[in-house]
Amino acid sequence: MSKTSKKLVLIDGNALVHRAFHAFFQSDLRTPKGEPTTAVYGFSVMLLNIYTRLNPDYIAVAFDTSKPTFRHEEFKDYKATRPETHQDLISQFPRVQEVVETFNIPVFAVDGFEADDVIGTLSAQTPTDIDTYIATGDMDALQLVDDHTFVYAPGKSFSDVIIYDIKTVVDKKGLTPTQFIDFKGLRGDPSDNIPGVPGIGEVTAKKLLGEFGSIENIYENLHEVSGRPYKLLSENKAMAIQSKR
Repeated sequence: MSKTSKKLVLIDGNALVHRAFHAFFQSDLRTPKGEPTTAVYGFSVMLLNIYTRLNPDYIAVAFDTSKPTFRHEEFKDYKATRPETHQDLISQFPRVQEVVETFNIPVFAVDGFEADDVIGTLSAQTPTDIDTYIATGDMDALQLVDDHTFVYAPGKSFSDVIIYDIKTVVDKKGLTPTQFIDFKGLRGDPSDNIPGVPGIGEVTAKKLLGEFGSIENIYENLHEVSGRPYKLLSENKAMAIQSKR
């Protein structure tokens, strides 16, 4: 990350609101009238930390919309196993949006896409002389990290922030940023109910990617894979490709 480059911060509003709500859930913060404020408080803390630590030249927030996404249309079981969203969390989104409006931060939301899809598009469109910081609690964003794109993520607490560059991703996750989607295609993602290849776990997925680099290259060289992984991969090629997509 360059000390001379200008900085753009892209905030995944939905991811940070969810992270804030669960981080402060036990505190049960409320107004004198009983209105829950845990997510509003946590989001505001993170927003102030961003201004203090990054001092961005440009900033924007992306939110989900209520419409189904292209993933729901292509895979009917997408996120089907997620529990129902807590009403106290739902009720705080308007307040969070008021905070964003008060800071005069532009908001992006597109029907059919999630907030992180919008962020991925915006980061790809950003000129390379601007460093982009993606503020999120969703580690799926690590696939976007490159020489000019970084993930700014809360750790165990909202004050414990980790900035992921390429080296940090490799050191902490054992994958390159571009391999994250291949990893999810093989391992699956229980939080989103993406199946991956049944029977392929984290260790085997990382081993395969360390050897072959990508799902496509694994299948091009499937004859070099032996034992149970060969059988599982052979039987579930379509699922692996769909899960990666």
